[in-house]
Amino acid sequence: MKPRRREEISKGSRTDEPRASTGRAMVVGPYLRSQKAGGPIRSPQARIDEAVGLALAIDLDVVETGIVTLNEIRPATYLGKGKVEEIAGLVKAHDIGLVVMDCALSPVQQRNLEKAWSAKVLDRTGLILEIFGKRAQTKEGVLQVELAHLNYQKSRLVRSWTHLERQRGGFGFLGGPGETQIEADRRMIEERIARIETELEKVKKRRKLHRASRARVPYPIAALVGYTNAGKSTLFNRMTRARVLEADMLFATLDPTLRAIDLPHGTRVILSDTVGFISELPTMLVAAFRATLEEVTEADIILHVRDIAHEDSEAQMQDVQEVLKALGIDEGRRDRVIEVWNKIDTLDATARTRIENMAARVAPDHQPILVSALTGEGIDALLGAIEDRLAETRIVINLVLDGTDGAGLSWLHRNTEVIARTTRDDGKLAVTVRADPAKAGQVRARFAGAIALS
Repeated sequence: MKPRRREEISKGSRTDEPRASTGRAMVVGPYLRSQKAGGPIRSPQARIDEAVGLALAIDLDVVETGIVTLNEIRPATYLGKGKVEEIAGLVKAHDIGLVVMDCALSPVQQRNLEKAWSAKVLDRTGLILEIFGKRAQTKEGVLQVELAHLNYQKSRLVRSWTHLERQRGGFGFLGGPGETQIEADRRMIEERIARIETELEKVKKRRKLHRASRARVPYPIAALVGYTNAGKSTLFNRMTRARVLEADMLFATLDPTLRAIDLPHGTRVILSDTVGFISELPTMLVAAFRATLEEVTEADIILHVRDIAHEDSEAQMQDVQEVLKALGIDEGRRDRVIEVWNKIDTLDATARTRIENMAARVAPDHQPILVSALTGEGIDALLGAIEDRLAETRIVINLVLDGTDGAGLSWLHRNTEVIARTTRDDGKLAVTVRADPAKAGQVRARFAGAIALS
């Protein structure tokens, strides 16, 4: 195993303030020597750095990390016998109470490792669930996280673990006696899951009503998506002048936030900031947050924000595309996606030139927009690109209305984008509107006698 010095780990801390510790922890990166063909290619060092960042996000005191290169996965313990014994020695020597494994463990593997190391063991899925449990603020977010937790715990119930001290679970895995008690009995867990799903179905219906009400007011939706910590919330704040939490930490934002912004030529757009994605995002989290992520599937424009300065930017891009694909946004609908290459302010002159040349080689209709959410560079170009992309999908209709038709003019303002309006010499109103295809049919039907030849 390749250890890292404690000083290197400290550099991963996101703040200079004292960190409230929940326990001494060790992060282990057990990575197969050969990665999946066609999958994202990441260096082991980048992967372990991300895992340490996840651990720091829930205030763990990471005292030791190490990379284990595997030729194969062992069914009983994931690692080979020698590595299990080696880590057991490190756990004992450093008085470690929690070992984070940057992989997905089966319930059997988790139990066997806990027995071998006499410490709690948390896999990548459990770690991400912990972060979501800590970050969730709204009732909806708490329900979504609890649903994911319960589905995860369901397979990890052991009949002999009937009293609270030995029960794995609760909202977190890090507590001891007295932590929030989630029913250890599978039947009771399933009943709780059913109740939460009923509540989330109400949330889904409520969001659908909200989207329907927004659809009646013709404001297109632009949703920000991207890898966690790519700078989405900073970009959201820059574009909307809002005060959404922005921090150099993984999963700083869970609950979606929506704000209206005006584009250069007056088009009003609703901008939505959503939860960040990550590699190997637990499927139960995607399922639990489906009601939230529907804001993305319903969006007119999807802004895929990338940390272009990150060494694994390409692999992160593939991970985001996989989640979008899981949400039903396939290659055939990628015309809605605008790539936003963020954090160009962190590049040196050579790297910036290379990135600009890469962007220039992309086809014009899919060319990325280079921005710095921190300094504001490129924001005007991004707003213009959003407006241009929206214009491509909307139909322009010229109308001539009677000057006294206030009701008709009011209807147009409510249901379309009025881009020009002038009074003619004969007193009639020449109105040019832009509408999405669904609304365009309604405009033609309602103003059949008022449509002017272009």
